[in-house]
Amino acid sequence: MKVLRLGGWASTFFGRTRFEYVDTSEQGAGMLGEALTALAAAGGTAVVQAAGTSAWQGLQQALAGWFGQGDQERERAVLERLDGTSVDLASASDAELERTTIWQQATWQARFEAVLEELRESEREQSAEALRVLLNTYMGWGASAGHGGAAVSGRVDIRADHGSAAALRMGDVTINNPPQPGPHEG
Repeated sequence: MKVLRLGGWASTFFGRTRFEYVDTSEQGAGMLGEALTALAAAGGTAVVQAAGTSAWQGLQQALAGWFGQGDQERERAVLERLDGTSVDLASASDAELERTTIWQQATWQARFEAVLEELRESEREQSAEALRVLLNTYMGWGASAGHGGAAVSGRVDIRADHGSAAALRMGDVTINNPPQPGPHEG
């Protein structure tokens, strides 16, 4: 099994590769805490999830602006990297797709982390908030619901097996065996 170490807080397994996210918040100046590392991971995930979708072009432009911070040359370089990511993901064979996706997500996470690490603390918080807004805008991750409602952003899979009941929201539920039919009922 291949193990890749990245900054963060949890272990994730993808096929035969294990990504270990190590808490770097206590490791000195310049390192990101858990929240910003998770935000960088979300950025990497957004890149690979959006590539080739209707959200891609808008996300590309927004990310180029976030990374470039007004520097047109940097924005152009980011757009080229994003284009390369999209091409890599689209051209990967079925056998290569999982590895390519993992690699691209980790690469983009590292890029987000590098930008955030270079900033002064006050700039870092502003930039992080801008990235949160950007991801919520283009990826729809900012779902919310009013009183009594349920908001879901992403995939939901609710199942009931072996005589159980399942729902996103349920009132009183009683599960009994139905009465046996009498001789005249069949």
